[in-house]
Amino acid sequence: MTSPAAIDKRSPYSNLTPAEITVPSAFTALRKDFVRRGWYEKATVRIIVELVGHVGLALGGIALFVFSQHLALRLFGLLVSTYGSMGVGTNTHTSAHYATSAKRWLNEGLTYFGFPVFLGVSATFWWHKHVAVHHLSPNVMGVDTDADLSPWFALSADEIEASSGWRRFYYVHLQFWVFPLAIAATCLNMQVASVAYLLQNLCKPQQRKAAHWIDAAVILSHVAVWLVVPLLFFPLSYVVGFYFLRAILLGYAMYMVLAPGHLPAEAQRTTAKAGKELEFFVLQTEATISFRTGLIGRFLCSGLEYQVEHHLFPNISHVYYPQVSRAVQAFCLEHQLPYRSLNWGVALWKSWQVLRLPQPVIGARV
Repeated sequence: MTSPAAIDKRSPYSNLTPAEITVPSAFTALRKDFVRRGWYEKATVRIIVELVGHVGLALGGIALFVFSQHLALRLFGLLVSTYGSMGVGTNTHTSAHYATSAKRWLNEGLTYFGFPVFLGVSATFWWHKHVAVHHLSPNVMGVDTDADLSPWFALSADEIEASSGWRRFYYVHLQFWVFPLAIAATCLNMQVASVAYLLQNLCKPQQRKAAHWIDAAVILSHVAVWLVVPLLFFPLSYVVGFYFLRAILLGYAMYMVLAPGHLPAEAQRTTAKAGKELEFFVLQTEATISFRTGLIGRFLCSGLEYQVEHHLFPNISHVYYPQVSRAVQAFCLEHQLPYRSLNWGVALWKSWQVLRLPQPVIGARV
């Protein structure tokens, strides 16, 4: 609880009495303070300028790969293109949360551009899987599919205990070593799952919406841009080979950006029942970990390194998260909520180490 000494004219809690300061009321006051500071204003111009930079890197890297005669330069071009393409995804992730612009159509247009066009991932799938499900139930087993990699991998001790025979042997002794290879399929798996989700909705009139038809059209444009048009200039084997190579590299890039925030053992996993019983603030902060990067990493992640901040305030433009972070850390400390911030390399290591030392799921034995 906030102490009376902490309540003064500079505090977001200054209009509350000590007895009124519960976590929900303090959070509301904190949000009003963010509004006053201008952090809820959309940083549209800056975000779009950043997006243009990512697109430039993505296309420039491809040009270097295609036209260079030197192997080292071609490999460098691939890495630059992967960096830029992942940056397009993280930048338009902000748009998927309607945090790029006050104009709904612009947020949605940028989301369609970043996910279906650039990554080949259905936008409606992302809005459902990430925005509607993951953000409401982070690391809730049976709800958040990001927290469930079974039957291929066991992320919790409870999954291992429930297994037997060869599967248990695999979980205990082999999955740790197989996992780095499986990461290569991250982007391709997401593409397949998203297209399946889109087709499922298109085939059901009661679920089908205009957004699904738009999504399907944009997915087809992805096929045209990355496969059909290149076939006019290059052999089939070259085009298909490059497409899969790009997808594999994007799989590792996705892992580097997305895994550190939720896979380490410190990011608590809960059962659906236990998750419902937890307060919003507790669930969001216990299931998320922020990680620290340098300048290059910050540009790549577009705010996704501030996972705790993003889960508490997902509709704030990512450019404000460095300032928001200081206030969120103070809020968590004041109200005894967990706030973990790891070095990026440490967070990545722990995202892998959890497959060797999985932790129990909260509520699994209740």
